[in-house]
Amino acid sequence: MASPLTFVENLLAAGVERGTPLLFATVGELLAERSGVLNLGVEGMMLLGAASGVSVAHVTGSAALGLLAAMLAGAALSLVHGAISITLAADQVVCGLGLGFLGAGLASVVGADVVGVSGVPRLPAFDLALSGLPLLGPALFSQNLVVYLGFLLVPLCWFYIQRTSTGLRLRAVGENPTAADAQGIGVSATRYTHVALGGALAGLAGASLSLAITPGWADGMTSGQGWIAVGLVIFGGWDPLRSALGAYLFGAIRRLPLDLQGVQSLPLFRNPNLGYFLDMLPYVFTVLVLVLVKIGRVRRRLGPPASLGQPFVRGERGR
Repeated sequence: MASPLTFVENLLAAGVERGTPLLFATVGELLAERSGVLNLGVEGMMLLGAASGVSVAHVTGSAALGLLAAMLAGAALSLVHGAISITLAADQVVCGLGLGFLGAGLASVVGADVVGVSGVPRLPAFDLALSGLPLLGPALFSQNLVVYLGFLLVPLCWFYIQRTSTGLRLRAVGENPTAADAQGIGVSATRYTHVALGGALAGLAGASLSLAITPGWADGMTSGQGWIAVGLVIFGGWDPLRSALGAYLFGAIRRLPLDLQGVQSLPLFRNPNLGYFLDMLPYVFTVLVLVLVKIGRVRRRLGPPASLGQPFVRGERGR
Protein backbone atom coordinates (compact mmCIF):
# COMPACT_ATOMS: atom_id res chain seq x y z
CA MET A 1 0.00 0.00 0.00
CA ALA A 2 1.27 3.49 -0.80
CA SER A 3 2.51 5.70 2.02
CA PRO A 4 0.22 8.51 3.25
CA LEU A 5 2.51 11.09 1.60
CA THR A 6 2.37 9.28 -1.74
CA PHE A 7 -1.40 8.90 -1.42
CA VAL A 8 -1.88 12.65 -0.87
CA GLU A 9 0.67 13.52 -3.56
CA ASN A 10 -1.10 11.37 -6.15
CA LEU A 11 -4.49 12.71 -5.09
CA LEU A 12 -3.37 16.34 -5.48
CA ALA A 13 -1.74 15.74 -8.85
CA ALA A 14 -4.76 13.88 -10.22
CA GLY A 15 -7.15 16.44 -8.72
CA VAL A 16 -5.41 19.30 -10.52
CA GLU A 17 -5.36 17.32 -13.77
CA ARG A 18 -8.98 16.19 -13.60
CA GLY A 19 -10.14 19.59 -12.38
CA THR A 20 -8.65 21.41 -15.38
CA PRO A 21 -11.51 20.66 -17.85
CA LEU A 22 -13.94 21.79 -15.16
CA LEU A 23 -11.85 24.92 -14.67
CA PHE A 24 -12.10 25.93 -18.33
CA ALA A 25 -15.85 25.27 -18.45
CA THR A 26 -16.45 27.08 -15.15
CA VAL A 27 -14.49 30.20 -16.13
CA GLY A 28 -16.29 30.29 -19.48
CA GLU A 29 -19.69 30.08 -17.83
CA LEU A 30 -18.61 32.70 -15.27
CA LEU A 31 -17.80 35.19 -18.04
CA ALA A 32 -21.16 34.61 -19.72
CA GLU A 33 -23.05 34.98 -16.44
CA ARG A 34 -21.12 38.12 -15.54
CA SER A 35 -22.64 39.67 -18.66
CA GLY A 36 -26.12 38.62 -17.51
CA VAL A 37 -26.55 35.54 -19.73
CA LEU A 38 -27.22 32.16 -18.13
CA ASN A 39 -26.01 29.34 -20.39
CA LEU A 40 -27.12 25.87 -19.31
CA GLY A 41 -25.76 24.33 -22.51
CA VAL A 42 -22.19 23.96 -21.22
CA GLU A 43 -22.42 20.18 -21.26
CA GLY A 44 -23.35 20.13 -24.94
CA MET A 45 -20.56 22.56 -25.84
CA MET A 46 -18.04 20.44 -23.96
CA LEU A 47 -19.15 17.31 -25.79
CA LEU A 48 -19.02 19.04 -29.16
CA GLY A 49 -15.56 20.41 -28.34
CA ALA A 50 -14.32 16.96 -27.32
CA ALA A 51 -15.62 15.31 -30.50
CA SER A 52 -14.43 18.10 -32.80
CA GLY A 53 -10.99 18.13 -31.21
CA VAL A 54 -10.43 14.41 -31.72
CA SER A 55 -11.85 14.44 -35.25
CA VAL A 56 -9.68 17.34 -36.45
CA ALA A 57 -6.58 16.02 -34.67
CA HIS A 58 -7.11 12.62 -36.30
CA VAL A 59 -7.50 14.10 -39.79
CA THR A 60 -4.71 16.67 -39.58
CA GLY A 61 -2.31 14.87 -37.28
CA SER A 62 -2.11 17.99 -35.09
CA ALA A 63 -3.42 18.15 -31.54
CA ALA A 64 -3.03 21.95 -31.60
CA LEU A 65 -5.40 22.22 -34.58
CA GLY A 66 -7.78 19.90 -32.78
CA LEU A 67 -7.74 22.22 -29.78
CA LEU A 68 -8.43 25.24 -32.00
CA ALA A 69 -11.28 23.43 -33.78
CA ALA A 70 -12.83 22.53 -30.43
CA MET A 71 -12.80 26.16 -29.31
CA LEU A 72 -14.34 27.32 -32.58
CA ALA A 73 -17.04 24.65 -32.35
CA GLY A 74 -17.90 25.67 -28.78
CA ALA A 75 -17.99 29.36 -29.71
CA ALA A 76 -20.20 28.71 -32.74
CA LEU A 77 -22.70 26.74 -30.67
CA SER A 78 -22.73 29.41 -27.99
CA LEU A 79 -23.54 32.05 -30.60
CA VAL A 80 -26.74 30.13 -31.36
CA HIS A 81 -27.62 30.62 -27.72
CA GLY A 82 -26.71 34.29 -28.05
CA ALA A 83 -28.90 34.80 -31.10
CA ILE A 84 -31.92 33.28 -29.38
CA SER A 85 -31.48 34.65 -25.86
CA ILE A 86 -29.92 38.06 -26.61
CA THR A 87 -31.30 39.14 -29.99
CA LEU A 88 -34.67 37.40 -29.72
CA ALA A 89 -34.86 37.87 -25.92
CA ALA A 90 -36.08 34.31 -25.41
CA ASP A 91 -36.02 32.45 -22.11
CA GLN A 92 -32.38 31.68 -21.31
CA VAL A 93 -33.08 28.55 -19.29
CA VAL A 94 -35.13 26.89 -22.02
CA CYS A 95 -32.64 27.94 -24.69
CA GLY A 96 -29.69 26.65 -22.70
CA LEU A 97 -31.31 23.30 -22.07
CA GLY A 98 -32.09 22.93 -25.77
CA LEU A 99 -28.52 23.91 -26.62
CA GLY A 100 -27.22 21.16 -24.36
CA PHE A 101 -29.23 18.51 -26.18
CA LEU A 102 -28.26 19.95 -29.57
CA GLY A 103 -24.58 19.92 -28.69
CA ALA A 104 -24.72 16.34 -27.46
CA GLY A 105 -26.46 15.23 -30.67
CA LEU A 106 -24.00 17.06 -32.91
CA ALA A 107 -21.09 15.58 -30.94
CA SER A 108 -22.38 12.06 -31.57
CA VAL A 109 -22.49 12.77 -35.31
CA VAL A 110 -19.09 14.51 -35.44
CA GLY A 111 -17.38 11.83 -33.39
CA ALA A 112 -19.01 8.81 -35.03
CA ASP A 113 -15.96 8.01 -37.18
CA VAL A 114 -13.39 8.31 -34.40
CA VAL A 115 -14.95 6.13 -31.70
CA GLY A 116 -12.23 3.77 -30.51
CA VAL A 117 -9.67 5.10 -33.02
CA SER A 118 -6.12 4.74 -31.72
CA GLY A 119 -3.09 6.88 -32.50
CA VAL A 120 -4.89 10.24 -32.31
CA PRO A 121 -2.32 12.95 -31.47
CA ARG A 122 -2.50 14.16 -27.87
CA LEU A 123 -1.27 17.29 -26.17
CA PRO A 124 2.16 16.96 -24.52
CA ALA A 125 3.04 16.87 -20.84
CA PHE A 126 6.05 18.63 -19.32
CA ASP A 127 8.13 18.19 -16.18
CA LEU A 128 9.30 21.60 -14.99
CA ALA A 129 12.29 22.36 -12.81
CA LEU A 130 10.47 21.95 -9.49
CA SER A 131 8.64 18.71 -10.35
CA GLY A 132 10.72 16.81 -7.79
CA LEU A 133 9.37 18.78 -4.83
CA PRO A 134 7.55 16.58 -2.32
CA LEU A 135 3.77 16.80 -2.18
CA LEU A 136 3.21 19.79 -4.50
CA GLY A 137 5.83 19.03 -7.17
CA PRO A 138 3.77 16.54 -9.23
CA ALA A 139 0.59 18.60 -8.83
CA LEU A 140 2.07 21.92 -9.98
CA PHE A 141 5.15 21.13 -12.05
CA SER A 142 4.59 17.76 -13.74
CA GLN A 143 1.41 18.16 -15.78
CA ASN A 144 -0.07 18.28 -19.25
CA LEU A 145 0.07 21.48 -21.30
CA VAL A 146 -3.62 22.20 -20.70
CA VAL A 147 -3.04 22.24 -16.94
CA TYR A 148 -0.46 24.99 -17.30
CA LEU A 149 -2.89 26.89 -19.53
CA GLY A 150 -5.40 26.67 -16.71
CA PHE A 151 -2.85 28.07 -14.25
CA LEU A 152 -2.45 31.11 -16.53
CA LEU A 153 -6.14 31.53 -17.32
CA VAL A 154 -7.39 32.06 -13.77
CA PRO A 155 -5.28 35.11 -12.76
CA LEU A 156 -5.69 36.61 -16.23
CA CYS A 157 -9.47 36.27 -15.98
CA TRP A 158 -9.49 37.82 -12.49
CA PHE A 159 -7.36 40.74 -13.66
CA TYR A 160 -9.56 41.21 -16.72
CA ILE A 161 -12.77 41.38 -14.68
CA GLN A 162 -11.48 43.43 -11.77
CA ARG A 163 -8.76 45.66 -13.17
CA THR A 164 -9.56 46.55 -16.79
CA SER A 165 -12.01 49.02 -18.32
CA THR A 166 -13.52 46.24 -20.44
CA GLY A 167 -14.07 44.17 -17.30
CA LEU A 168 -15.73 47.16 -15.67
CA ARG A 169 -18.13 47.43 -18.62
CA LEU A 170 -18.80 43.69 -18.34
CA ARG A 171 -19.74 44.03 -14.68
CA ALA A 172 -21.90 47.07 -15.45
CA VAL A 173 -23.84 45.15 -18.11
CA GLY A 174 -24.33 42.22 -15.75
CA GLU A 175 -25.57 44.37 -12.89
CA ASN A 176 -27.66 47.01 -14.66
CA PRO A 177 -27.85 46.82 -18.46
CA THR A 178 -30.24 49.76 -18.65
CA ALA A 179 -27.80 52.07 -16.89
CA ALA A 180 -24.91 50.65 -18.91
CA ASP A 181 -26.79 51.35 -22.13
CA ALA A 182 -27.46 54.91 -20.98
CA GLN A 183 -23.69 55.34 -20.55
CA GLY A 184 -23.10 54.26 -24.15
CA ILE A 185 -21.97 50.69 -23.42
CA GLY A 186 -23.07 48.20 -26.06
CA VAL A 187 -25.07 45.73 -24.00
CA SER A 188 -25.75 43.23 -26.78
CA ALA A 189 -22.17 43.39 -28.08
CA THR A 190 -20.79 42.83 -24.57
CA ARG A 191 -23.08 39.88 -24.00
CA TYR A 192 -22.36 38.31 -27.39
CA THR A 193 -18.61 38.65 -26.86
CA HIS A 194 -18.61 36.96 -23.48
CA VAL A 195 -21.09 34.27 -24.44
CA ALA A 196 -18.85 33.39 -27.39
CA LEU A 197 -15.76 33.45 -25.17
CA GLY A 198 -17.53 31.21 -22.69
CA GLY A 199 -18.41 28.80 -25.49
CA ALA A 200 -14.80 28.74 -26.69
CA LEU A 201 -13.62 27.86 -23.18
CA ALA A 202 -16.26 25.14 -22.90
CA GLY A 203 -14.99 23.71 -26.20
CA LEU A 204 -11.45 23.90 -24.80
CA ALA A 205 -12.66 22.04 -21.72
CA GLY A 206 -14.02 19.23 -23.87
CA ALA A 207 -10.85 19.03 -25.97
CA SER A 208 -8.67 18.97 -22.87
CA LEU A 209 -10.51 15.80 -21.93
CA SER A 210 -10.35 14.08 -25.32
CA LEU A 211 -6.83 15.22 -26.28
CA ALA A 212 -5.05 15.20 -22.91
CA ILE A 213 -6.74 13.91 -19.77
CA THR A 214 -8.58 10.84 -21.12
CA PRO A 215 -7.49 10.71 -24.80
CA GLY A 216 -10.06 9.51 -27.32
CA TRP A 217 -13.75 10.04 -27.95
CA ALA A 218 -16.78 8.27 -26.50
CA ASP A 219 -20.39 9.44 -26.33
CA GLY A 220 -21.15 11.14 -23.03
CA MET A 221 -17.51 11.24 -21.98
CA THR A 222 -17.99 14.48 -20.03
CA SER A 223 -20.23 12.62 -17.55
CA GLY A 224 -22.19 15.69 -16.51
CA GLN A 225 -19.21 17.95 -15.92
CA GLY A 226 -20.90 20.78 -17.81
CA TRP A 227 -23.70 20.83 -15.26
CA ILE A 228 -21.18 20.70 -12.44
CA ALA A 229 -19.41 23.73 -13.94
CA VAL A 230 -22.62 25.74 -13.61
CA GLY A 231 -22.76 24.78 -9.94
CA LEU A 232 -19.11 25.72 -9.45
CA VAL A 233 -19.78 29.24 -10.72
CA ILE A 234 -22.25 29.60 -7.86
CA PHE A 235 -19.84 27.91 -5.43
CA GLY A 236 -17.16 30.44 -6.39
CA GLY A 237 -19.47 33.41 -6.01
CA TRP A 238 -18.83 34.46 -9.63
CA ASP A 239 -15.15 34.95 -8.77
CA PRO A 240 -12.48 33.21 -10.94
CA LEU A 241 -10.12 32.46 -8.04
CA ARG A 242 -12.72 30.78 -5.83
CA SER A 243 -14.23 29.00 -8.83
CA ALA A 244 -10.79 27.59 -9.71
CA LEU A 245 -10.41 26.30 -6.17
CA GLY A 246 -13.78 24.58 -6.50
CA ALA A 247 -12.82 23.00 -9.83
CA TYR A 248 -9.60 21.54 -8.44
CA LEU A 249 -11.37 20.38 -5.28
CA PHE A 250 -14.02 18.66 -7.37
CA GLY A 251 -11.30 17.07 -9.50
CA ALA A 252 -9.70 15.62 -6.36
CA ILE A 253 -13.05 14.34 -5.11
CA ARG A 254 -13.64 12.64 -8.47
CA ARG A 255 -10.24 10.95 -8.16
CA LEU A 256 -10.76 9.93 -4.52
CA PRO A 257 -12.94 6.87 -5.23
CA LEU A 258 -10.20 5.29 -7.34
CA ASP A 259 -7.57 5.89 -4.69
CA LEU A 260 -9.74 4.64 -1.85
CA GLN A 261 -10.56 1.45 -3.72
CA GLY A 262 -6.84 0.73 -3.72
CA VAL A 263 -6.76 0.76 0.09
CA GLN A 264 -7.12 -2.86 1.21
CA SER A 265 -6.13 -2.55 4.86
CA LEU A 266 -9.68 -1.96 6.13
CA PRO A 267 -12.64 -4.29 5.51
CA LEU A 268 -14.79 -1.34 4.45
CA PHE A 269 -12.63 -0.73 1.38
CA ARG A 270 -12.94 -4.37 0.30
CA ASN A 271 -16.72 -4.07 -0.06
CA PRO A 272 -17.57 -4.51 -3.80
CA ASN A 273 -20.48 -2.07 -3.50
CA LEU A 274 -18.26 0.72 -2.18
CA GLY A 275 -17.43 1.92 -5.70
CA TYR A 276 -21.04 2.89 -6.40
CA PHE A 277 -21.17 4.99 -3.25
CA LEU A 278 -17.82 6.65 -3.90
CA ASP A 279 -18.87 7.53 -7.45
CA MET A 280 -21.73 9.51 -5.95
CA LEU A 281 -19.46 11.74 -3.84
CA PRO A 282 -18.71 14.42 -6.47
CA TYR A 283 -22.38 14.89 -7.27
CA VAL A 284 -23.42 14.88 -3.62
CA PHE A 285 -20.81 17.61 -3.13
CA THR A 286 -22.34 19.65 -5.96
CA VAL A 287 -25.86 19.33 -4.54
CA LEU A 288 -24.64 20.39 -1.09
CA VAL A 289 -22.95 23.45 -2.59
CA LEU A 290 -26.14 24.48 -4.40
CA VAL A 291 -28.17 24.02 -1.20
CA LEU A 292 -25.62 26.01 0.80
CA VAL A 293 -25.76 29.04 -1.47
CA LYS A 294 -29.55 29.12 -1.11
CA ILE A 295 -29.12 29.98 2.58
CA GLY A 296 -29.95 33.65 3.00
CA ARG A 297 -26.69 34.97 4.46
CA VAL A 298 -24.51 33.00 2.05
CA ARG A 299 -26.63 33.99 -0.94
CA ARG A 300 -26.41 37.69 -0.05
CA ARG A 301 -22.64 37.45 0.23
CA LEU A 302 -22.21 35.45 -2.99
CA GLY A 303 -25.08 37.02 -4.91
CA PRO A 304 -25.31 36.62 -8.68
CA PRO A 305 -25.18 39.54 -11.15
CA ALA A 306 -28.44 41.42 -10.77
CA SER A 307 -29.51 41.00 -14.42
CA LEU A 308 -28.59 37.30 -14.71
CA GLY A 309 -31.15 35.48 -16.83
CA GLN A 310 -33.02 38.66 -17.77
CA PRO A 311 -33.19 39.70 -21.44
CA PHE A 312 -32.40 43.31 -22.21
CA VAL A 313 -34.73 45.31 -24.41
CA ARG A 314 -33.73 48.92 -25.00
CA GLY A 315 -36.28 51.27 -23.50
CA GLU A 316 -37.53 48.57 -21.10
CA ARG A 317 -36.22 47.16 -17.86
CA GLY A 318 -36.30 43.57 -19.06
CA ARG A 319 -38.79 40.81 -18.46
